[in-house]
Amino acid sequence: MTPVELSRTVLHAVRRAVDAGELSVAVPERAVVTPPGPGGCGDYATNVALQLARPAGQTPERVAEVLRRRLVGVGGIADVVLTGPGFINISLDEGGGGAVGVGLVAEVLRAGGRYGYVERAGGAVVRLHCAREVRAVVVGEVVGRLLRAQGVTARTSAEGVEPRWIDVLGVRVDGGGSASAEVSVNVRPVPVADPDSLLALGRDAGRWALLRPAGHDRVRGGEEGLVQREVNPLFRVRYVHARTRALARNAADLGFAAEPGALGEAGADADADADADAGAGADAERVLLAAPATLAALGDHPRVLAAAAEHRAPDRLARHLVAVADAALPLLPGVLPRGGEKPSAAHRARLALAEAVGAVLAGGLSLLGIDAPDHI
Repeated sequence: MTPVELSRTVLHAVRRAVDAGELSVAVPERAVVTPPGPGGCGDYATNVALQLARPAGQTPERVAEVLRRRLVGVGGIADVVLTGPGFINISLDEGGGGAVGVGLVAEVLRAGGRYGYVERAGGAVVRLHCAREVRAVVVGEVVGRLLRAQGVTARTSAEGVEPRWIDVLGVRVDGGGSASAEVSVNVRPVPVADPDSLLALGRDAGRWALLRPAGHDRVRGGEEGLVQREVNPLFRVRYVHARTRALARNAADLGFAAEPGALGEAGADADADADADAGAGADAERVLLAAPATLAALGDHPRVLAAAAEHRAPDRLARHLVAVADAALPLLPGVLPRGGEKPSAAHRARLALAEAVGAVLAGGLSLLGIDAPDHI
């Protein structure tokens, strides 16, 4: 595990503790990991507990213990020891490089499409109000979904909604009319210059065209949104999701299922020929090269959901889904056994990683109001 990967692992532990209500803090942008200082031990140490203690209203030792419990047992980590006023010392598992991310994959599979959601009781109601404009209404609707996914009660209203927006784009708001004094947020992205061309794209491509650009950027319509090739980002996202579903079906036909574990070499069957053996080795190499970026993108998903809700920015989620799909695409050809190779623990682990990718993509597209087909 590299220092960058370890830093992301520490941040993921913070996010899980926040989601579980053990810490009440904003998740920092980064967690610094360095070689241990005097009195420390292990391979790396971090002072993130000292950094979070004051805003959390807890002692550094208490915060460090909360995070220690979240880090123990994570793939690639052999031991976690607390020293001094709250330093977290981490020893890496030298033989467990292929097991990095096992806990993350298991967590994603447990949560499914709700991975990154936050359960939070109470709090003020956020009232979103949209102008009578198609982009504003779609963005406002999705921001409401993002807020609710973060445990916030949100209500969306609009000055008006045209019937064709409902029929074509499937928009839904909670109320209509002028903005009231209770409105918390006015949703006013740059309006669409040619709404008709956007509606001509249909529901999924039309919503993607409206949501992927940042609110201060203009929407660029056009038939490129309908292109079924890799140049189209929405196609890539939906294609990778469909590939993960196909892999699960094909694995079931071969008699095995997903199980998080080490992704390392899936030894070739003793009766397999040399070409199949070489192919299995190439598959393992392909997966291991692509896995770190894929795991990093999956681990970042809760932070992206939180940021998209906080900043009322669905474009952050749309761009993140493209990053997840692009990271995962190279590893998908190496998931299933080939030739005479028998399914192994490594194949089950690779399938689990692929299914985790599919769950994140399906959940993210659902928040955007876009379909995630099982077949393309």
